[in-house]
Amino acid sequence: MMNKNQLSEMSWRSHIWAILAIARKDWLYFFRYPLNALFRIVEPIIWLTPVYFLGQSFATAAGNTGFAAYAGTLDYMSFVLLGAVISSYVSAVFWGMGFSLKEEMDAGVLESNWLAPIPRPLFLVGRTLASLAITTINNAGMLFLAWLLFDFRVSGNLLAAIAILLPMLAALYGFGFAFAALVLSMREANTLVDVSNYLVSQMSGSQFPVQALPPFLLPLSLALPLTYGYDAVRGYLLNTRTLLPIQLEIVILVAFMGVMIPLGYGIFRIIERRCKALGTIGLH
Repeated sequence: MMNKNQLSEMSWRSHIWAILAIARKDWLYFFRYPLNALFRIVEPIIWLTPVYFLGQSFATAAGNTGFAAYAGTLDYMSFVLLGAVISSYVSAVFWGMGFSLKEEMDAGVLESNWLAPIPRPLFLVGRTLASLAITTINNAGMLFLAWLLFDFRVSGNLLAAIAILLPMLAALYGFGFAFAALVLSMREANTLVDVSNYLVSQMSGSQFPVQALPPFLLPLSLALPLTYGYDAVRGYLLNTRTLLPIQLEIVILVAFMGVMIPLGYGIFRIIERRCKALGTIGLH
């Protein structure tokens, strides 16, 4: 007979294997289409190339002095590139959690998948693991091309910047649970993901210093914890002038993580139970 500790260990081990199996399935599916995988690396460069030339057209002999007055650095392109990298991780969580539910609804397999004896949120976590891994590979390729084409350079503390990304991504998982609950309730993902992902990234300063926002929008931007994630990463890597002391921004991100994970999980469980009671889980 096994004791409770052994049963608990087996349960967690089976959950981890389930998450990895889901991630492996998505990983294999992604690389079944190699041209799509290649385009994921090239596409950001296509979109960022006009931004590079636009920045060059506004630069003076001393560099982008107007931009430097806001950000504290003349390196406009590196500022935008880092924002694009962070935004890609934000998108990976949004699409990995919200859109994955819609895909399973449309395929008619959501109910059968959820009959598996593992907690429902683990399906969402598994779908995002492959997405985050693929995003990391894409970002590495994009930054290499940016180094060749746009002279992309970082001179700060890379490990500290990565350490800041971890609580931010963990907090995004909590947000993703709540977002997936909204998709489960409304049975619509494309518009929700597109609009939410775009607004959150832009209002957090993915492509510009938030100080440039008009006065009526700036408080909304400053109320988003992700704003301080973008800001702190750039502060460490580009030595930009941060909105708050970096230590305080890290505290905000850790607090955001501590609040969003249980809150998002709780919202997802409530909506899931409601959908099960109404019998709408399999509808699309």
